[in-house]
Amino acid sequence: MSLPAGIKWTEAETAFDRDHLWHPYSSMAQPAQVWPVARAEGVRLYLEDGRVLLDGMSSWWSAIHGYQHPQLDAALQSQISQMSHVMFGGLTHQPAVELGRRLVALTPPSLDQVFIADSGSVSVEVALKMAVQYQQARGLKEKTKVAALLGGYHGDTLGAMSVCDPQQGMHRLFRAGLPEQVFVPRPSLAYGEPWQEEALAPLEQLLQNQHHQLAALILEPVVQGAGGMYFYHPEYLRQARWLCDAYDVLLIADEIATGFGRTGHLFACEMAGIEPDLMCVGKALTGGYMTLAATLTRRDIALTISQGEAGGLMHGPTFMANPLACRVACASLDLLLENNWAQQVAGLEAGLKAGLAPLVGHPAVAQVRVLGGIGVVQMHHPVEMARLQPACVEAGIWIRPFNRLIYMMPPYVMSAADLAQLTASLVQVIEQVYAPTSSAVAAAPLLR
Repeated sequence: MSLPAGIKWTEAETAFDRDHLWHPYSSMAQPAQVWPVARAEGVRLYLEDGRVLLDGMSSWWSAIHGYQHPQLDAALQSQISQMSHVMFGGLTHQPAVELGRRLVALTPPSLDQVFIADSGSVSVEVALKMAVQYQQARGLKEKTKVAALLGGYHGDTLGAMSVCDPQQGMHRLFRAGLPEQVFVPRPSLAYGEPWQEEALAPLEQLLQNQHHQLAALILEPVVQGAGGMYFYHPEYLRQARWLCDAYDVLLIADEIATGFGRTGHLFACEMAGIEPDLMCVGKALTGGYMTLAATLTRRDIALTISQGEAGGLMHGPTFMANPLACRVACASLDLLLENNWAQQVAGLEAGLKAGLAPLVGHPAVAQVRVLGGIGVVQMHHPVEMARLQPACVEAGIWIRPFNRLIYMMPPYVMSAADLAQLTASLVQVIEQVYAPTSSAVAAAPLLR
């Protein structure tokens, strides 16, 4: 929504934003440039200055149906006429029940207990607490730590930060104040490489040596997102499931970024044919309309927790199962199925492969890789955001690079023509910003 009628975006709004509003991962001493959005519709962002941008980010991977979708708008309008919120403690409501039914139907069959959370990071917190409470309720008091993969990212709250990469991740400053967890090298074999059993050795050794103190292993299945957009071999996930069973360690699948079709599978765990003990979902759950997430687990785990010392799971957000968010999530999941998400994502994959192919071999580019609706251009050196981002805006596209990665996760509803324009514009920007030099470095081939 733009400013109310008669009020225009002026330098005063820009100045207030710059001087008082803290944007994600930003400095108030040297604020980065931001671009005011007047409205968003379909796959386009309409800026206050009149420029129009094709959205290559789905608002951090959540707006899979685009913006201002009539079915999602209608769901919110219908719900708000009944109630916008009631506490979930001691009360319940139809939107929460309907959402629970959909999640139980869509996720692996064993996951039939649903905790509806505020955000993806909170759903990870809940999963970690579930894992520890479960082991405590079994009388295994020493199983209090969680194993995680280097290169992983699970959120910005304290518990979630404790299982993010402690070396290369963004939370190094907080290490002294975080719960101490256990880490294993990220899977060494990339997606598409031949499987080798030795790739499993670090995880197997860790579980063999430390399973007595581990409540769970948490990982992002197949795709490590904000930790590096790294795609690893699905067999690693299948073997991790077997090892967790062998050593009595719960497996937590963080499907917040990968869930609801982004990889070309409804959930990335399907690539390995496994069912985790706990699963976190979020981001695309509401189609980008409102913040909402969920943690799912098995009934035996839920009953064990409930029969333990505490008598229940010790977590309860104020806005848990917000009716507005639950209602629009139901509508978004219905729309996902109606729109044939698999065909949509296959179209994105084909378009990303074709559109980004010209960057293979560019001297500034280390690798181009595509999986489902995820397209990644990995540079040899960290991205010069102050140059690249404005150049993309000038080219009429919106992406948000980080570190050495320039990546896209377009809305599922983006047409082939718009996707071709999005990728062509990005190719043009990279060719302009990173003009080839005589010290060209050969790039890796385009990967699936």
